[in-house]
Amino acid sequence: ETAADVWKDRHLRLAADFENFRKRTAKERTEMWMRAQADLVGRLADALDDLSRFAHIDPAETDARTLHEGVDLVERKVWKELEAAGVTRIDQAGVPFDPNVHEAVTTQPASKPEEDHTVGQVVQPGYKMRDILLRPARVVVLTWQGK
Repeated sequence: ETAADVWKDRHLRLAADFENFRKRTAKERTEMWMRAQADLVGRLADALDDLSRFAHIDPAETDARTLHEGVDLVERKVWKELEAAGVTRIDQAGVPFDPNVHEAVTTQPASKPEEDHTVGQVVQPGYKMRDILLRPARVVVLTWQGK
């Protein structure tokens, strides 16, 4: 066996090892992502069960206040788990318009120059998960007309 054959064999083995490593790490990343999703869904299961119970309540036998309190409880449970997962809500009016987190749906005249290019109203909140934008907030942007 020549030196060239030895190096060729080493090269082929190294290439095969690298390909196996690449496949294994891709599989591990996929499994890790699936476990993270399963963990979040598992933590939301209590809130889903509560929603299911509310869907089967007879409104004729339950007063509006009780229903409202129940829905509020479910919302708090969901937000507790979402916040634990790093989710934040984008819903502030009066802040400067930021195209990285806001989607302008329309504009309205600002009443003073300081309000120019600020969020006047949030039409639909947006959400971020840590540094990842899940959905931009749909907003009304105030613009100064100079009057």
